Amino acid sequence: MVEFLVNGIFWVLALYGLFEIIKNIIYIFTYTNMKSDGIYIIVAVKNQENKIEGFLRTALFRLFYGGEELVKNIIITDLDSSDDTMKILMKLSKDYENVSFLNWRECKSVMDNINETK
Repeated sequence: MVEFLVNGIFWVLALYGLFEIIKNIIYIFTYTNMKSDGIYIIVAVKNQENKIEGFLRTALFRLFYGGEELVKNIIITDLDSSDDTMKILMKLSKDYENVSFLNWRECKSVMDNINETK
């Protein structure tokens, strides 16, 4: 009798886990707008005027000029910096077509509709 109860509990938990996996897969394909044809990188920065340009130029060189073009876009959002980080980010977004500079609210909108970002 105990073995029957243990097996019953095991199968109920196994079926519940399978149901959760299927539910998550359906949710991902139904309710998200993300495409699986590349990688989108979102960088949030605050008060990084001394480091952000070098970081982004290195990342751009490695990601876009390293052979494979897996990265679709780099989205940079500023979290209310008090230094010149925003000016540097705006300049870089004008210099590179794959770099977008957005404020935090715009960034959230892009994350909600990532397939519209080119």
